[in-house]
Amino acid sequence: MKPASQLTPSPAAAGSSDLVGRMALRFGVAGGLLCASWMLGLYATGNNPFGPKVMLAQLVVPLLAVAAEWRLRQRLAPEKPGIGRQLTLGGLVVLLAALISASSVVGLASGAGEKKLVDLNRREAREITLAELSARPKQDRNSTLEQQQLAKIAQLSIADFAISNFTVTLLFGLALAVPGGIFFRE
Repeated sequence: MKPASQLTPSPAAAGSSDLVGRMALRFGVAGGLLCASWMLGLYATGNNPFGPKVMLAQLVVPLLAVAAEWRLRQRLAPEKPGIGRQLTLGGLVVLLAALISASSVVGLASGAGEKKLVDLNRREAREITLAELSARPKQDRNSTLEQQQLAKIAQLSIADFAISNFTVTLLFGLALAVPGGIFFRE
């Protein structure tokens, strides 16, 4: 039988799961809204909101995840948060931000006109692909593969952009959130 002191969690440990949830919600929603605002700003300034420039906002998500993990460590001091809480917090922040960001792709497309935005992105992706293809030496070019790439660009949809946004945001976020959680565990 365990002594009574081991059965009752400390006040910091008892409220830490609530703290992790609140912090994940706060930082995750902030990251998602930041990504959404960036896409809206790109659209408002005449840029492609689904193009390469959106990565600048997606890079903020891992920084917010690490900031949340650092803040959790501060809030639980002198107790150590542990790797489970840190990784949970980082993962939840990144997941929430990625979900909100991907949802904002669909929302922006429906609000601004899906056909207009898809055509703009297709045109830009085609230009980038053609520039890359022309930079290759002739002996390394494969006309069948080039035609497949151009055909794939012609079939892009808002769902593809939302999935891509979610995946990139999630991967960028986890790439820094996991090492951050390991570092801030103690």
